[in-house]
This record gives sequence, C-alpha cells and structure tokens, in this order.
Amino acid sequence: MRALLDVILLALQLYTWLIVASAILSWLVAFNVVNIRNELVRSIWTFLNAVTEPVLRPIRNILPNLGGVDISPVILIFIIFFIERLIQDYLMPVAF
Repeated sequence: MRALLDVILLALQLYTWLIVASAILSWLVAFNVVNIRNELVRSIWTFLNAVTEPVLRPIRNILPNLGGVDISPVILIFIIFFIERLIQDYLMPVAF
C-alpha cells in the first residue's frame, strides 16, 4: 500500500511540473519568444495541451471571466498540493 501511495505522490508531483511547463510555454508563445511553427515547439505544445487541458477546462468553466488572466493552473496546483497533503497526513501513517 505504501508503494502505491508513493507512486501516486510521484505522479502528482510530475503532473504539477507539467502544469508549470505548460503555463511557461503559453507565456513564451503569447509574447512571441518561441514560434509555434517550429516542429519541436509545436510537438511540445501539443503534448502539454493534451495532458493538461482536460483537467484545466472544467476549472476554467467554473471561474468567472478575468479578462486575459488565466488562474486555472494556480488553482489546479493548489488542489494537487491539497491532495498530496491529505495522502501524506492521513493515508501514509495508516499504510505502515
């Protein structure tokens, strides 16, 4: 049971980094630092959107329109941190 919880925590941490990478890449594309026509950038962009967009879309639908500011990645990271904390504080001691 402990190994399964460790794998879940590792997956949540990896997903957090994917969310951060997606947000940074979206800023770089928005400010024309990187070009989406580049094949490598486009493949990374497609992968990150395919991985993060299904989870971010419901959060965006709930949030009010804030203009050009998208805080859904921040909210999702807070949710992930909350889930990690629940696992570490309540499930890990029981798994021993």
